[in-house]
Amino acid sequence: MRKRGNRVHHPRERRPAATPPQPRPPRGQATGIRPADHRRRNIAERCFNRLEDFRGIATRYHKTATSYEAAVSPASFLLWERSV
Repeated sequence: MRKRGNRVHHPRERRPAATPPQPRPPRGQATGIRPADHRRRNIAERCFNRLEDFRGIATRYHKTATSYEAAVSPASFLLWERSV
């Protein structure tokens, strides 16, 4: 193998030290996102996840934006009605 330029590593040989991994920030440390922005984003994501419970919306059967909106409107109304 050495003739082909490949170096054989024996388990007892010392390999060069790899660069150490970058330290991660501790859990709970601020990520630079304001709490109010995070809260609004979380609400929007949860709303879209609930909308995807409706089969036609999740699979995008509707080809045009108008027909997709026509399916999302009643679904969002049903979600709102359940929450009230």
